[in-house]
Amino acid sequence: MNSLLRHTHKLDPLLRPRSLAVVGASERPGSVGRKTVENLLTGKFPGRLYAINPGYDSVLGVPCFPDLASLPEIVDHVALTVGDSRIEAALDDTIAHGAKAATMMSSLALENDPPPRLRDRISAKIQASGLIVCGANGMGFYNFTDGVWVCGFDTRENHLHGGNVTLISHSGSGMSGIIDCEERIDFNLAVSTGQELCVSMDQYMDFALEQPGTRVIGLFMETARNPSGMIRAFQKANDKGIPVVVLKVGRTEFSAHLAVSHSGAITGRDDAYQALFDRYGVQRVQDMDELATTLIMFAQPHPVPAGGLVSIHDSGGERQLLIDLADAMDIPLAHIEAQTEDRLEELLDHGLPPVNPLDAWGAGGPGANKIMEESLAALMSDPNAAMGAVVHDRAPLGALCEEYFDYMRAGHRASGKPVFLVSNRQGSGTDPAAVRVTREGFPVLDGLRPFLAGVRCLSNWRDFNTRKNEIKTEKLPQPAEETVSYWQPRLATGNTLEEFEAGKLLRDFNIPINRARLVESEAEASQAASELGYPVVLKTAEAGILHKTDCDGVQLGISDEAWLNAAYADLSTRLGPRVMVSPMLDVTGVEMVLGMVRDQQFGPLVMLGFGGINVETIRDVACALPPFSRETALRLVNSLKLRPLLDGLRNRPAVDLAAFCTAAEQFSIMVAALGDVLTEIDVNPLIVHPGGCIAVDALVVGHAVKPAP
Repeated sequence: MNSLLRHTHKLDPLLRPRSLAVVGASERPGSVGRKTVENLLTGKFPGRLYAINPGYDSVLGVPCFPDLASLPEIVDHVALTVGDSRIEAALDDTIAHGAKAATMMSSLALENDPPPRLRDRISAKIQASGLIVCGANGMGFYNFTDGVWVCGFDTRENHLHGGNVTLISHSGSGMSGIIDCEERIDFNLAVSTGQELCVSMDQYMDFALEQPGTRVIGLFMETARNPSGMIRAFQKANDKGIPVVVLKVGRTEFSAHLAVSHSGAITGRDDAYQALFDRYGVQRVQDMDELATTLIMFAQPHPVPAGGLVSIHDSGGERQLLIDLADAMDIPLAHIEAQTEDRLEELLDHGLPPVNPLDAWGAGGPGANKIMEESLAALMSDPNAAMGAVVHDRAPLGALCEEYFDYMRAGHRASGKPVFLVSNRQGSGTDPAAVRVTREGFPVLDGLRPFLAGVRCLSNWRDFNTRKNEIKTEKLPQPAEETVSYWQPRLATGNTLEEFEAGKLLRDFNIPINRARLVESEAEASQAASELGYPVVLKTAEAGILHKTDCDGVQLGISDEAWLNAAYADLSTRLGPRVMVSPMLDVTGVEMVLGMVRDQQFGPLVMLGFGGINVETIRDVACALPPFSRETALRLVNSLKLRPLLDGLRNRPAVDLAAFCTAAEQFSIMVAALGDVLTEIDVNPLIVHPGGCIAVDALVVGHAVKPAP
């Protein structure tokens, strides 16, 4: 309540107002106006509360006035619970009243609504007035810390007064579908942002990041309506050490622009979000089960050290299930040390192998629970263990055995590490003990897959923070100012560079590319081949031909002058006299790709991965925001499915992966320096071989920039 005595954040009038009026308040059962008042009373709103409806003197005991103008004071916040036909007039009254904030739950959709449509009119009035608005077309919000429950729909009544988890959702059901039924999460703030006519997701994040109780933030995200603000919010979360977990929907939507390069063709809009999440350590989940489970796991108070997962089971078959799922989901299991194995040998019944994951039940009997306790303590004390799990099924009627809690407490007591109780299927939420023990700091979870997704998120967040601290000390090389100044006006025309000029761009930024000469006659071609040395390659260099192999515009392995003359005659006759001559590379390696596209929301995006003619079908690539270091490039390459090819197969030597990562670093530096004047780049193939790497081809498309007036 003390937080209501002063405003410390720009969203305070919205999220923790001193006074609040509900326009459309009603006694009618099931109405949004009644439920909003009920929720404010249930949440014990500590400020001054008024109802607005000319048909009542009071609503649920709250004093009711005919209109806002009749109130004894100007309230901070107005909750608008009227329908679409009345919402515009109610907004006009709110603005005239002088309120600082409002919540709008209506969908803003009218039949036979001539332009400008209701949504556009409402939005314009909000922007002109400076009113701070949650919505529209949302379900409102719950500030559990300050007792401000501005929502017109049912929820459970037993929310705690403040917690450590924030949930911000573009979907109303994405909010209510978790907070209404998940008692194992104690929320401090939950927001259904709706259309975000005024306040966007990043601004709610900023508010939550300023609250001392926030330990983790969950997002149900459809899009970033304020990309720069989202980046700032993610950076602020990093600075405060608060993890962000996101369920991003709409991942199959591709960029709207038509791409001319392979990079643009295979890089979708979701790749930009993934690159953004990777840059700022945002942990991504795939469904609402994973989101809720991961929030529970981050909310527990115990830090995750280096190492992998250890788990204890009372079933050999279910232990094998966890091993299979962990392998499929790439979840690290701890390799326990010899002294741990020796300790387990002392504890276990004969015939049970001392391994992780561990089936420790054996023959059962009076001492079985003690064996389970001490075995988990031994596993979690292993220096390679980061966290532990007791994986057991439910008792009859979904009950939980108190002995399982003893296992967890013993494991944590011996190690200080996080430990979780996990069922192989749903059931824990039906037992009040699940809530009680979760709040004690020992989460009770449902299902192996959501749990393992949470393990991955906790491990990745730990690793990101280690990496983040290392990145702070990195000094990426800077390109020469004269190089940047030379290329900026050339690319700002928006034209596509010829391959010869594209090669010069790469060389200027220290990206290795094959030598080349541009010729326009047979004699010039012959001289260039003699200087470069046979064998050579001829490529058409006529303007407008972007993919030369599609028109048979490339002649390979030309070993003498007669062959050269015949090849030149063919190309010049069919396609034109402008030809590029390059040495025929005599290297055996792996074809990779470096690419760049311009995302409409987040700007330049770098792609790296396996290339060649199958780049679009294989699509084994990763994306990152530029610039980035060679260490980041290596981490991304290591995440690719075809990564083993780089180590050499069937007696082939390993390629120089470090050279490729250095080239990727230089490429990202170039993109960062010239990003405003680049639309697409495609360096494919870039051959990585035992002695280094070299690009064979490059396509560069500029980005037109209007000159300053």
